[in-house]
Amino acid sequence: MSDTAQPDTGNAATVPIIPGFYPDPTICRVGQDYYLAHSSFEYFPGAPIWHSTNLRDWTQIGHIFTRRSQFARGDARPSTGLYAGTLRHHDGRFWYVTTNASDYDRGQILVHAQDPAGPWSEPVRVPDAIGIDPDIAWDALGHCYLTWKAMSFTDGEVGILQSRLDVKTGHIETPWPVWQGSGLGAVESPHLYHVENTWYLVLAEGGTERGHTATVAKSPQPWGPFEDCPHNPVLTHRSTIHPTQNIGHADLVRTPTGGWAAVYLGARPRGSTPGFHVLGRETFLAGIDWNDGWPVFAEDRYQVAPVLTEFDDHFDEPVLHMRWLVPGSEPVTTTDLLPDGGIRILPRSPGSGGSAGLLCTRLRDLRWTAEATIEGNGGFQLRLDHRHHYQLTVVDGTVRASATIGDIDVVLATAPAPDGPTVLRLAAQDPAEANVPLGDAGPDTIVLSLVEPDGPRELARLDGRYLSTEVASGFTGRMLALTATNSPAVVRRMTYRPDH
Repeated sequence: MSDTAQPDTGNAATVPIIPGFYPDPTICRVGQDYYLAHSSFEYFPGAPIWHSTNLRDWTQIGHIFTRRSQFARGDARPSTGLYAGTLRHHDGRFWYVTTNASDYDRGQILVHAQDPAGPWSEPVRVPDAIGIDPDIAWDALGHCYLTWKAMSFTDGEVGILQSRLDVKTGHIETPWPVWQGSGLGAVESPHLYHVENTWYLVLAEGGTERGHTATVAKSPQPWGPFEDCPHNPVLTHRSTIHPTQNIGHADLVRTPTGGWAAVYLGARPRGSTPGFHVLGRETFLAGIDWNDGWPVFAEDRYQVAPVLTEFDDHFDEPVLHMRWLVPGSEPVTTTDLLPDGGIRILPRSPGSGGSAGLLCTRLRDLRWTAEATIEGNGGFQLRLDHRHHYQLTVVDGTVRASATIGDIDVVLATAPAPDGPTVLRLAAQDPAEANVPLGDAGPDTIVLSLVEPDGPRELARLDGRYLSTEVASGFTGRMLALTATNSPAVVRRMTYRPDH
């Protein structure tokens, strides 16, 4: 980690507390300590978990899913795997319930741990709750209520259902419908809270795109009937020019002093209309006030500092840093740490699910420069998914700059590789074009370079919009990937620094 001075603080409505592809935040508190977890889709290890004592500064302490026995491996298609979940603490134990979209016909999965850093248990299956976005809440008698978005990826949506759950067996009673939202589409991500003898149900509506919102209703009982808040939606930036868009999927938490706060997801689109977001959905923080028995989001309450994201990894520790992930496979079967420092990445092979040969880390800044030092053959890639990526590769003495955009796969430039290690550089810079109406700027310009003794040799300069969610679709964000080619790749070093 760099020892660069702490950047100036900014408003929590525009500066994420956890930047980059960290969506669907869910939070709980134990004493003075807060814990936060995220969905992770096809990437493994899954569901990163964080710790804070002040809601503004967060440190990753692990992943909830660290063993393949905890959730079935999918086929590595983008935006499959672990969807949104709920993190709670009850009766001295942490609980996390979520959906594996690659295995959704087996219902929800529930795991628990005494230490949130892990290890977490093997899953308890809830086979009779088919759908996504499960929530768990307990009443004063110890009854656990599971609330979820009932749906099928083949048969369509059902709605928000609820049932009592036996957390030991995964058995539920016959489900019943609860509040179905304020009337917008894509009603999902329920969270149930008991506050001052009243039960509140917070939902996301409008889809996780520009129309995203959070809405709320209340009832004397956890099962309803629920009364709509007259001020719904209680959180949204739809139809505004706010720099943070797509906000919603909120989870509330009580502070040690009796106040309330909320985490929620948002995106930072840039460039000309319709705007392009490239880092995925990120995590933001708001305060919560209560007015006439309803929660009111105070988006401007907190000032937060941009996260220090710079790193210099020589792969010389006994285990991989938590930043490293593999889509649709596992680092343990894809990589080998070398005894003299560096890492070997194995090439793609039959039966790998199409993901071996990639070791990924999330992009966390809008402007940045990254370098990879490779011995022999290998590659360095900026990717959104397997059909949308820009790449530098070294193959048999030649460096190639290439782009894959949908069904188009083209080599843009070549250069001879140097003797000895090859240093490949990727960078995100300000776009060359202006915004409309004077231009048609994308979110950034991606520069692919070979670093030579007298400086970087630029091989390609590409519009970043083609590596955006608005072009590629999906629920994830950009990743930097170290790649193998036709033989194992040896990477001795990777550096990353934000360019603010």
